[in-house]
Amino acid sequence: MKAEQISVFLENKAGRLAEVAGILAEAGVNIRALSLADTSDFGVLRLIVDNNEKTKEILKKRGFTVGKTNVVAVKVTDRPGGLHNILDILYNAGINVEYMYAFVQQSGNNAVMIFRFDNTDKAVEILNKNGIQMIDGKTLYTM
Repeated sequence: MKAEQISVFLENKAGRLAEVAGILAEAGVNIRALSLADTSDFGVLRLIVDNNEKTKEILKKRGFTVGKTNVVAVKVTDRPGGLHNILDILYNAGINVEYMYAFVQQSGNNAVMIFRFDNTDKAVEILNKNGIQMIDGKTLYTM
């Protein structure tokens, strides 16, 4: 139940994020979710897109450092305590959440969160055991 996330390393200066967004727009790549973390010198743009291979290829050709990471998309009950329930299950199993961010979609009964764990395989096993619904990459890229 893993999905692939694209990571792009950016200089922390005006216009770099717009440049990446423009390149992807020109290439017809749809950004489904993103997260941007920064330091004083650089940033890491994490992307869920509808075409991973095209994204990696086009950004590398334009001189960006691009990597890929396995993440897990989890359906979280859209109510108070929904996220806490999942985090508590992971904590009790000794799983560390390295980072997470929201996946925007139409309102419904569930929110979708993208998680990066210190032990992805164990996290998937624990989530499955506890009946937590995950979304496979193929479905996630087209949501």
